Amino acid sequence: MPVEETKLQSVSFIDPDYIRKTLQDAKTASEQEINRIFEKAASFAGLTHHEVAVLLKMTKPEHEERLFHIARKIKETIYGQRIVIFAPLYVSDHCVNECRYCGYQCGNDFNRRQLSQEEVRTEAEAIIRLGHKRIALEAGEDDEKCDINYILDCIKTVYDSKVDNGEIRRINVNIAATSVENYEKLKAANIGTYILFQESYDPEVYAYYHPSGPKSDYAWHTTAFDRAQQGGIDDVGGGVLFGLGDPLFETLALMLHNEHLEKTWKVGFHTISVPRIRPAKGTENQPYPYAIDDELFRKLVAIIRIAVPYTGIIISTRESANMRKDLIDCGITQMSAESAVGVGGYAVNKIKKKSAAIQFALSDERSAGEIIGWMISEGLIPSYCTACYRMSRTGDRFMQLAKSGQIKNVCQPNALATLAEYLLDYGDDDLRDKGFNLIDKEMERITRPDIQELTKKNIAKIKVGERDKYL
Repeated sequence: MPVEETKLQSVSFIDPDYIRKTLQDAKTASEQEINRIFEKAASFAGLTHHEVAVLLKMTKPEHEERLFHIARKIKETIYGQRIVIFAPLYVSDHCVNECRYCGYQCGNDFNRRQLSQEEVRTEAEAIIRLGHKRIALEAGEDDEKCDINYILDCIKTVYDSKVDNGEIRRINVNIAATSVENYEKLKAANIGTYILFQESYDPEVYAYYHPSGPKSDYAWHTTAFDRAQQGGIDDVGGGVLFGLGDPLFETLALMLHNEHLEKTWKVGFHTISVPRIRPAKGTENQPYPYAIDDELFRKLVAIIRIAVPYTGIIISTRESANMRKDLIDCGITQMSAESAVGVGGYAVNKIKKKSAAIQFALSDERSAGEIIGWMISEGLIPSYCTACYRMSRTGDRFMQLAKSGQIKNVCQPNALATLAEYLLDYGDDDLRDKGFNLIDKEMERITRPDIQELTKKNIAKIKVGERDKYL
């Protein structure tokens, strides 16, 4: 797509010409080379961006069958049946950016809102009543109406909110690229992961979809994670919005960004999100020539899974229930449940009889309880664990534990314990029976007797009302 009167920007670790040449060269990879890449992936060693390019360009059905088999093996071996559950919390839809794909673009005419701290507490309590322990705090970009101090106040309010046994134990933050000083403030506020979607790594595509506003600065946006690391935030989460640019280009660029972070900061993405474009206010006539179908989407998720085996992959309620089920099999490890993607969408709007603009259309509109019940019936373990952040296992410390294979001795027991918490606090009798049957089965899969015994003791404590603050 053409870019008119826009100076294309660049960053050192993303070279569009190099990415396109790497993809072109990958088309000639031999059968022997493809087999070598698969063998490496099956050993949980991860892949270089060159190897990822080969898999992106392969077309034989037997190769894709092997890809999905390895992705499934990695998912089951490293993550087991655990799926981390979270909810987004939108606190402000004021925005000064003109992003062509977003319902919050500044050119859209609607009654914009920002929650008061009392309303933030109301929303947090509503989310807690759904059983959630972690949220992703979301806001549009407007430094005058929604500055860093407002975000910090929201974080404090959410952390201070309690409902019976429930609380938010971890706040991930998804706000616009900012300064080192502001990242230092977010770190001091005890956030979990700082999340920022690149949307597109192609400077030309990026410039088209971001014609004005601070986000139009490609270099500032693309180097945000470096500033976050400088500010002390060592867990960062990236992603692209599939449907804006060439999906193969975007996936390879995402891997190059991960390699840059690993080389520069000794730790790559803690999470990668894989949203697909969805309808939104003001985008009705917006063409998306690179929108991807389900088959290619599954392939991309599987490639990301085997390329970065120890990175969490997140899917939101943008996708349908059936698609989310399929993507778990491809390597998804985190998902949102009962998401409200508008300001005040959990409780405030119902109380005050207000409506809110939404950032994008949802596909999976099941309640949190329905999603948890479905997961348990599928043998999946809904995990509300936030232990790594509460125990300061972040950045390279987390990766060392993960890559040594020891993380499963922490994650599996804590996932089962937090599921027990959920069942006792929010489940009905039927769900409790099914959930504790699943817990008993999964307990037997814990191979270390000491870990198995500790897990049993922790769940027994939870049943009598003793809660572990480090879950």
